[in-house]
Amino acid sequence: MEQYLNPDTLGKMYIDGEWREAASGKTRDIIYPYDQRKIARVTEGDVEDARQAIAAARRAFDKGDWARTPASERGALVGKLADLIERDAEELAALESWDTAKTMEESRGDMQDIAGIFRYFAGLADKDAGEVIASPIPNTTSTIVREPVGVCGQISPWNYPLLQASWKMAPALATGNTIVMKPSEDTPLTTIKVTQLAEEAGFPAGVVNLVLGAGPTVGKELAESVDVDLISFTGGIETGRKIMQAATGNMKKIAFELGGKNPNVIFADTDLELAIDYVLNGIFFHAGQVCSAGARLIVEDSLHDKLVEGVIERTKKIRLGEAFDPKTEMGPLISEKHRAKVERYIQIGKDEGAKLVLGGDRPSDPALQKGFFVNPTIFVDCDTSMRIVQEEVFGPVLTVERFHTEEEAIRLANDTTYGLSGAVWSKDQNRAHRVASAMRMGTVWINDFNIYFAQAPWGGYKQSGIGRELGAAGLEEYTEIKHVYQNYATEPLNWFGASS
Repeated sequence: MEQYLNPDTLGKMYIDGEWREAASGKTRDIIYPYDQRKIARVTEGDVEDARQAIAAARRAFDKGDWARTPASERGALVGKLADLIERDAEELAALESWDTAKTMEESRGDMQDIAGIFRYFAGLADKDAGEVIASPIPNTTSTIVREPVGVCGQISPWNYPLLQASWKMAPALATGNTIVMKPSEDTPLTTIKVTQLAEEAGFPAGVVNLVLGAGPTVGKELAESVDVDLISFTGGIETGRKIMQAATGNMKKIAFELGGKNPNVIFADTDLELAIDYVLNGIFFHAGQVCSAGARLIVEDSLHDKLVEGVIERTKKIRLGEAFDPKTEMGPLISEKHRAKVERYIQIGKDEGAKLVLGGDRPSDPALQKGFFVNPTIFVDCDTSMRIVQEEVFGPVLTVERFHTEEEAIRLANDTTYGLSGAVWSKDQNRAHRVASAMRMGTVWINDFNIYFAQAPWGGYKQSGIGRELGAAGLEEYTEIKHVYQNYATEPLNWFGASS
């Protein structure tokens, strides 16, 4: 996979149809989280670069050519981008694994999903022709139409760089908006590559813009700019609050996905081995760096000990390693800074009285010492008063709680400020649906975990976010509703100043 890396070639930004270096001339080295090797060098933009990209997107939208392009043609371009992603899927997967240290198997699966997302929204582009409603006034018609919002600032996270970018780019472009994309400064490589593919596909200058740089500069400018009509952000809740406050300058539309603390509720009648398998996948996939990770295991008391014992035994066998080793099951965390955060939470768990039964430390294998690894970690005897239960750790850390009744299971599952996703496991389908109905979350899985697809909306209740991505709802986020009323027999009103 080394052939896809050019560590000394500068990765540039894309503004108004041109590849550019930062106005300041600054650059940033991108490192491989497994061994801290430099894998790329990219230009490092700031406020001036963001303003140039916003201005380009504003001109392109206000000119009107892209918004007035027939929806079928816009859809065809988005579909062409899907084809190019499929063509270069192996290169994109390798770049994603270099960026994040997730396994190649996972990255290859992501690329299939990403191409499918672009293709799904390409297919939706020309499906909404508006709606004619019954007008109460004779000789008139009323039509409801959807139009593009305008300039969309899009900020994607480091854990699923291109997947999350695709959730934003595809519906925005299909509906006729122009975009300024800002990927995480830690993981920009696949977003640079897909922007190259967008250029190859033939999107007009100014429609797709890419700015590289940090959140406090580039992201802040996107949020504050009065020339940006919508800001879409996936990331942490504290950053989300800052963006939301900044967006009030012009009351721009916002679409946020701010993470979760997702309960995995398991009743005693569940198949034990099946439950164990899905518990591990729910929390240790991508080292727990997943917004929908099943970080809270909530188990019926009579099954608790057997389930925990089985989870511990399977967890001990997890193979840590680097992304391109097919034997690797779990890689490192994204950075030293993030590992320090995860380790702080592990200490908090100990201090709060949670019982550490596995992990909580770094691996001893000499081959893993340069990577940002934390061993898979399990706490038991947890309750909802603990920060480690309430706050998003975003690492390979599982907390376990007990319940005795269905009502208690629901209360525990909902006892969180988040509401992104959760799961319920039971062979009693009536009970499973009762619990799922009572869980205050945007997605609830029954006898499964962490499944998503392009056709179904994704987003959260409470502090997990605002709005939805994917599905028809994800397309609607990038539109404004307009009512067009026409009178075919207008008559004088004679209300003011008419002669008697």
